Amino acid sequence: MHCPFCRHGDSRVIDSRTSDDGLSIRRRRQCPECGKRFSTVETASLNVIKRSGAVEPFTRDKVVLGVRKACQGRPVTDADLAVLAQKVEEAVRQTGLSQIDANEIGLATLGPLRELDEVAYLRFASVYQAFDSLEDFESAIASLRADHADRAVDPAAPSEE
Repeated sequence: MHCPFCRHGDSRVIDSRTSDDGLSIRRRRQCPECGKRFSTVETASLNVIKRSGAVEPFTRDKVVLGVRKACQGRPVTDADLAVLAQKVEEAVRQTGLSQIDANEIGLATLGPLRELDEVAYLRFASVYQAFDSLEDFESAIASLRADHADRAVDPAAPSEE
């Protein structure tokens, strides 16, 4: 790590702390040459492999943009979408991979979106999973109904609220 003041090629870590979201580390450093202190923020890089083969850095904003269309006209706030994007990023980072297929990100989005809003989930799933027939929709709706029936039988099951 180069010192931003004197450009010395080394620095000493004085303090390390995990950020609030747990995805980055803030380090307080001191330059042994000039003695000045500075902070760095370190994150593990996560790249997305697109269908075209192109590789780009993961951003939560792209998750939000992809889901926002499915949530149009639904009672879903920007804060809800930010939380959803955070859940997706956490799920993707838990794989431990530094590169992940865009398809895997879509799959990681389905669960949190289903918990957030079932109609938005059906809209997103119909495009993402390329529903081609009414049977695809009926199957997805039957799965949602089964979950509701399970919750009615077991009130201790997690609710959507």
